[in-house]
This record gives sequence, structure tokens and C-alpha cells, in this order.
Amino acid sequence: MIFFATSAANQTDLVAEEARRAGSDDVRITSSGVEFSGDLEVGYRFCFESRISSRLLLGLFIDDDVQTDDELSEATEELPWEDYLTPEKTFKVTCTTQNCNWINNSHYAALKVKDGICQRIKARFDDKRPNIEIDNPDFTVHIHIDGYTVKWYADFSGENLSMRGYRGEQTDAVLKEHLAAALLYRTEWKKGVMEGNPAPLYDPFCGSGTIAVEAALMATDTAPGLLRKRPYAFESLPGFDAELLDKIRREAKERRQEALDNRDIQIYASDISRTAVEISKAAALKAGVYDFISFSFQDFLNLPEAPAECGHVVMDPPYGERMRIRDIDKLYAGIGEKLSESFKGWKATILTGNSELLSNIDMKPERTNTLWNGPIQCQAAHYSIFTDEEREKMIQKALEKKEARKNAPLTEGAEMAYNRLMKNISAITPIMEKEGVTCYRIYDADMPEYKAAIDIYEGKWIVLSEYAAPDTIEPETAERRLNELILATERATGIDIENIHVKTRAQQKGNKQYSRLAASNHQFLAKENGVRFYVNFTDYLDTGIFLDHRPVRKMIQEMADGKRFLNLFCYTGTATLNAIKGGAVSTVSVDASNTYLAWLEQNLKLNGYSTTMGNFLYKADAIDWLWDTYDRFDLIFCDPPTFSNSTDRHSFDVQRDHRRLIEAAAMHLAPGGVLIFSNNYRKFKMDPEVLEKFNVEDITEKTIGEDFQRNQKIHQCYLIRNKVKVKIDPKRRERRVRR
Repeated sequence: MIFFATSAANQTDLVAEEARRAGSDDVRITSSGVEFSGDLEVGYRFCFESRISSRLLLGLFIDDDVQTDDELSEATEELPWEDYLTPEKTFKVTCTTQNCNWINNSHYAALKVKDGICQRIKARFDDKRPNIEIDNPDFTVHIHIDGYTVKWYADFSGENLSMRGYRGEQTDAVLKEHLAAALLYRTEWKKGVMEGNPAPLYDPFCGSGTIAVEAALMATDTAPGLLRKRPYAFESLPGFDAELLDKIRREAKERRQEALDNRDIQIYASDISRTAVEISKAAALKAGVYDFISFSFQDFLNLPEAPAECGHVVMDPPYGERMRIRDIDKLYAGIGEKLSESFKGWKATILTGNSELLSNIDMKPERTNTLWNGPIQCQAAHYSIFTDEEREKMIQKALEKKEARKNAPLTEGAEMAYNRLMKNISAITPIMEKEGVTCYRIYDADMPEYKAAIDIYEGKWIVLSEYAAPDTIEPETAERRLNELILATERATGIDIENIHVKTRAQQKGNKQYSRLAASNHQFLAKENGVRFYVNFTDYLDTGIFLDHRPVRKMIQEMADGKRFLNLFCYTGTATLNAIKGGAVSTVSVDASNTYLAWLEQNLKLNGYSTTMGNFLYKADAIDWLWDTYDRFDLIFCDPPTFSNSTDRHSFDVQRDHRRLIEAAAMHLAPGGVLIFSNNYRKFKMDPEVLEKFNVEDITEKTIGEDFQRNQKIHQCYLIRNKVKVKIDPKRRERRVRR
């Protein structure tokens, strides 16, 4: 007999393991489930004991050459359905398809199969046919079409195997039973269960109690079939062996009793919601495991101590669907702190539908697994929580490694890079310290062999941006030079290699200069000109601030007093922060990215600036926004990208489009107002029409800081004023669209 067990994505290995435990020695993993062979006992035992699979099908027939819908119906009609159906019984047909170009609709395919079955039964039973029943049929046929191959199956398990029967009232966040079991299977706790010695387990966000109940069922070796109330589908199939099923049930009861007699089971569950705790208790009582779970009403973040000396924490905390971002970030940070503080020596597994939240936990997972809760892709992160002794050993080991690197002789190339860095640092750092600057550049491709930019932040972190090596350089050579530069940087700055963040900076196209590289969400605080801001060293190519514009931002702060300020292409809003610091009466910041506007909002809050009164944020294409609004500003800062492109807005090329951008911005200048226009395109040439139409002052030289003197082309900057008073025409947008 051939069986097929359905499986959620990334759980087929677990289902295959269950098939082997059921007695099959011929197991094959497919993209959507597990196919295995065995006799009736294997099939019965799988249904009775599976915790992960949702459905078991029995293979009936196969045809490798079906090419049309009519051939599907004809092939179905030729099969002996009278062995399974009579006119008095009801049935239904389900269908799945893949790689099939001869039938597009699975419902239509099911109809063709239904017609074939009915024609067969009518021909065998005096023109009588069985009826269709969707909800509770006597017999269910499932067909799977893959190209020209059609397989006909009978439903062997019936009601979803993951429905244990202990569900009653539920909380809003529902974790499916088979996912909770799969989560537990992925933990190291399962190993102790399989060996008959389960460690203590604690779920501090128990919700409806699914994790705790499934853990108790596993620890007590309670087969899911012992909880099932409805009969299996195979009990209605020809050849059903009731005595065999009774044997499997007796054996399961004996194993459960043996586990109860010999195992010390300690499972703990708590929740901040009293309602959730009561729902969990009811589920445990219905599942017959109430006596093995200690329930409590408890806020995990205020838990006084761990419930046991050592064990496993397995949790499914909220992940943002019903919580504000600020609250959810705080919750996950608190989870990490509580685990580190109260659960030393434990293992922890955290399941979340938003993997970015894990970055708030100040621990690195040893491994992760992807699981699916219905349509939601979830990440299970597994942690070891170190004891004080273990942590001390790790710190000592890291110090020893650092000392070894410090004392190891540098290669000739690394020594050359080190000498250049020391020369730069001795020249630049005193100037930066005198100006109160804490984020600045110490190296910018000074040597052709080591083409990179090196920036230091707050004396604590380094961002080393390697310029992509040309194709003429062998990859091994490029990698060696990069490693030499990293070691030289650590030696010259005294900043640990763990705090040196390396990026590879190639020529960017489209909006890739703003695309995400990672999802750590690990932010650090930096400061400049009396304001503070968040920087991120890992998730994006840029960190959240362009250091070369530091003099421009200082100029904005000095010019902003009493002014209405507009920041176009505002990025993370560092120019806006300087304008507010300088006394701007109002600010408007425009960007097409939700990510950077949210970052700007964080920066405003960090400095205690209002995000509702006087400081306005708009998500829009900058040029479109200028054409659609009528406000006047005394000071405008415009620092567009060299090139950007997106599916939801126009492409932008600074050389091609700067004239229309400047003209649109200039229409919003109040009398006597100033537009600060800057860009980083090295070959940029100001359009002659702009020079003729406006008063343009090139202030590039004044806006290049001492730390960027080695790269005079890092940006170009201009002050632009209207020569005559400009009126805003309310109909300009209409004419622009028509044109």
C-alpha cells in the first residue's frame, strides 16, 4: 500500500520521521509531503500517532498519460469505484495540480473526476448514482495532477489530524496544534522526551495553551489518537480491521501509563491575561494533561525567578499584529533581558511571525528554523543562555584572541595600511576634537591597493566601506587586501574587530543605494552639532547620515533661526534636526520611503522634538510634492540621489532632472529665501538655464570638512536664490499634466 502524508512547508522531515516510527522502511520526501509504503498497521499507526501531519491519503490508482479534461473523466470512469462506493453512500472530490498546462482550474478537474465516478457507479447499479456531500461524506477522493500524471487517492485519515479535540474557547492569537508540536520537535527539549527524561519546560506567553498542552502530550507519551472523538476515514473503507486498531490503541495506552509511572514531568505556563490562563487550563483539562502543567497569571517581564533550576523556555510572544511598533520592540528587548537575567543555563526557543523583532533580543541565536502557521511564515530562533561562568569564559577567550591579533606581526601590506591610518589619525583627530566632531572619516582610498572609505563613529565603531575591486584583480587578492585593511584599522584605532562593520560599495543603480541589506534593526546613538540621531551599521549601505554633509548641516543650523524650513529627499532627517536646533519655526520633510520617514520620526523623538506640532513629514516623490503644494519656505535643503527608480514613482537622474527640480523648489522660496542644493554626482554640471535664471553661488569648497579634503569631489553644493519675485500659479499642476 502507498500512502501520502500532507505536510506544511519545512516540516516534511518531521513527517518522514513519523512515518518511519509508524513502521515504514520506504519513505520518500516530496515538495508537498511524504510518500511512504506499508501495510494497514503502518497506515493506522501513522494516523493514530502523528503530531505533525494534517492528513493521510491512500494511493488507489495512477495514470502517466492523461492530456485533456475528457481523458481525465474517461480514465476515472474506467476505475473500479464500485469497490468503495454504492449509490447509498455520499462522496466528494478534491484536487491539486502542478506543472499542468491542459487544465487550469482544480475545481473543474474535480468536477470531471466526479462525473467519471458517477458514470461508473450508474453503469454498475442500474443507473443509480451516489450523492455529493461536502461537509461529512462517506468517501473522499483526492486527485493530484502533475503534468500528464494523475494520481487518485482515498482520504485515509478523515478529519484533520492536527485537530486533537481539546480546543474550546480561544484567544485572538491562535497557534495551530501541529505547528506547536513541530516547534517542540525543533527544540533540544525533544531529545530528552525521546530518551524518557524530559527537562522542565516553560511557556510564558501561553495564550490558548497550545504549546504547553502539546508538550504535556509529548512528555506523557499520549498519542493524539487517544484524544480523537470522531472515527477515522479508514474505518469506512473496505477491509477495515477493527481488531488491529484496538491493538494500536491498547499499545498507546500502555506507553502512556509507562511514561506516567516513570517520568518526572514539569511543565509551566503563564500569561499576562487571566482569560488566556483560564482558557489554557480548560484545554489542558480536556486533553487529560491538567495535572502535569502548572499555570499562573504572570507578566513575564516582571517574573521574580525561573520556575525551575534549569530547562527550556519555548514561547510564541505577540509579534505586532495588535501592538504598536514601539511597544512590540520594547517587549522583545525585555524578553531578552529577562532571559539573560533569570534563566541562566537554560535553553530558549522563540517563535515569531516577524523575524525582524528578534534583533531587539540582545543574544545571538545558535540556529533558526522556518515554520508556517497557516499563511504566516514564522521564524523559530533557538538560544543558549549562558551562566555567569560560561559568559566569563567567552569574554576571556575573546580577549585572548584580541591579544593574539594585537601581538601578531602585520604583513607588509597591512603594515603599510597601518602607517597611513596612523598618519591620517594624527592629522585629523585633533582638528575633529577641537570642533567637537565625533563622527568623521579617517581614510578615503588613500592608497590604490586599499580602496575603501573608513569612518569612525563616537570613537566606538568603524564603518569600512570597501569599493568593489575591478575585474582585473583576482578575488583572492581583493580578499587578502581587505583583511589586511581590517587588521590595520583595528590596530590603528584600538577599536575591536567586532565593532568594525564592513560594507562593499559598488556603483549603485536605481534605488539600490537605499535598499535593505539585512534586518538586524540594531541601532546606535551618535551626535553632531548638538543633536543626537540613530545610526545603523548593518541593514543598509549607508548608515543613516552622510558624514560629508556635516558642514552643510552646521550651516543650516546657523541659518535656520526664525525660518520655515523644507527638507527634500530628507532621508533620516539629520538636516531637519539641525534646522530645529537652530531655531526654525517650522519644518517640512519629504521622502518617498516609509522606512526613512519612520527613522526621522525616531530621531525627532530622541531629541525631544515634536512629531505633531510644527514638524511635518510627507511620503511623496519630491518633485510631485512641489507641484502639488503651495507653501513658501525661507530655507530649503535639497540633496537628491544621483539616480533613483521605483515602481511607484518617476525615475530621477540628477544631471538630467536637476533643472526642473530646482525650478520647482525655487517657486516655494519666500522673498529673500535660499535654496541649498547639493548632490554627490562627481561629473555634475549645472544647467546653463539655471545659472541664467537664478542667482547661483557655488559653495562646495566651504562645505568640504577637513576629514574629506582628500576627496574634494565627494559632493557639490550651491546656494540658489530667485532673481525676481516668483508667483505660484495654482494651475501649474494641471498644465504640467496636460503637457
